[in-house]
Amino acid sequence: MTKKFIIYGHLTMLVVGLFISGCVKLDVKPTNKFTDETYWTSEDKANSALNMAYRQMFSSDYFISNEVLSDNVYYGYGSSNEKLIATGLADASNGRFESEWGAAYGGIKTCHTFLANVDRVTTMTDAIKQKRKAEIRFIRASLFLELTTWYGDVPHFTVDITAEQAKTIKRKPQAEIMAWIHKELEEVAAILPSNTEYAAADNGRITRGAAVALNARAYLYENNWAKVAEYSEKLISSTANGVYSLFPNYEEQFWVKNEYNSEQILSLQYVPDLRTWGNLVDYVPMSASARLNAAAPTQGLVDSYLMKNGKKWTKNDPDYANRDPRMGATIVYDGSIWKDRSGNNYSIVIHPDGTVPAGKISDQYKEGSISSATGYYYRKFADPNASSYVSGSWNSSLNLPLIRFADVLLMYAEATNELGKMNSTVWSQTIRPIRQRAGFDNTAEALDIPSTDQNVLREVIRNERRCELALEGLRAFDIRRWKTAEIVLAQPARGAKFDKSSGQYDYIKLPAGNFSRNRDYLWAVPRKELLLNPNLLQNPGY
Repeated sequence: MTKKFIIYGHLTMLVVGLFISGCVKLDVKPTNKFTDETYWTSEDKANSALNMAYRQMFSSDYFISNEVLSDNVYYGYGSSNEKLIATGLADASNGRFESEWGAAYGGIKTCHTFLANVDRVTTMTDAIKQKRKAEIRFIRASLFLELTTWYGDVPHFTVDITAEQAKTIKRKPQAEIMAWIHKELEEVAAILPSNTEYAAADNGRITRGAAVALNARAYLYENNWAKVAEYSEKLISSTANGVYSLFPNYEEQFWVKNEYNSEQILSLQYVPDLRTWGNLVDYVPMSASARLNAAAPTQGLVDSYLMKNGKKWTKNDPDYANRDPRMGATIVYDGSIWKDRSGNNYSIVIHPDGTVPAGKISDQYKEGSISSATGYYYRKFADPNASSYVSGSWNSSLNLPLIRFADVLLMYAEATNELGKMNSTVWSQTIRPIRQRAGFDNTAEALDIPSTDQNVLREVIRNERRCELALEGLRAFDIRRWKTAEIVLAQPARGAKFDKSSGQYDYIKLPAGNFSRNRDYLWAVPRKELLLNPNLLQNPGY
């Protein structure tokens, strides 16, 4: 099978692997190779710089740890930068504030270097150059979207800046940056091929559909419902921007053998041995050779999954039986069946009174241990196929989804409802097929529109979004744009019903956070940046 163009067939990873993206200065240089006047002599070398930018677009660390910034996941193993942010305890020296800023501007620097030099490569055709420039412009727009979403007003520039400029540049208003992002994505969408126009060797490249979908997401973060609906519909009601559909099996769409499926619009690329990610070693069951459990799904996330017949789960129902099948495909709970890489199934025992399977490391909940602090573990992305990993480790070659077609359907449903236009037709285009694919019962309560009341539908759609996209790093952005972060992150988190400190089992009680509506919707400009450039000024409250 042809694998992931980014590293396919070249030694470019030797160049890419030398890059250190953690520098925070705005004038950080990509590499001496890329800025050397004699470097830009072949298409192969230009592709090395392009590959660098693809790598800098996002990371598995952020993909996984962004869930800790939400109410979906509780970080139970000591503390982390994300836990401090989620609980309102972060200051301007927080490591995540610094690394996100530095990594994004490092990627932007690579994009500017590419755009400034690629025309010097005489062996590339003009048509190929235009496509590669469009890919780079998409990556740059995505990085600026990341920056302005977290920090608000940020320095924005479309050509390389000097060291002196980096020390004096000011922050541009968020609205102006967003207007530029929308225009940039519109322009590159007109240049990029659709997913059906690319050959298999180009699997993983940024497409026209990705540009349209990211534009819809950018409008979503602005609550510009008319534009969200318009851009989502470009992918739902037309094939001009690509052909996408829901993959039939929810769980298996996150397995390596299906990673280039019909639902994937944009994904973070990985390749066996050469580029892998290993974060799950601290999230999956201990019996599956985990190192420890750093963070785990909350009871709140578990409670959000409906019954399979479409009814809301109540305390009178079984804890885990007959639930939305996406729950079991996403979360490991007590009694879940786990398939090891030899193809053998065994039962996961998390309840403190349970019996650990013979020969297995214990997954049981025990306060203060290295097992799950909530009584749950990750299943999503844990492909059971041994070939997906390196040498029996948790270093995975699975692509991580950044935008799926299901997300586009959910954006369209939410926007249509906010515009007061949700009806059975739109429901049948969006929520109904998502639930059918999930495996709900064929009942009216599960599949039909439940109400015509906009407020009722708002909660239904938001909950559907939480369940469908759980553990994919998007919940943190949703609760911020909905302005519910100040509520859900300030409440005590809960784990499974495994706490017997009162003499009988009750839900595990975990500490509440302290999210300030006047401060925490924006991140602090890193203190290091302010020391380098006082003109940046600080966000309120820091």
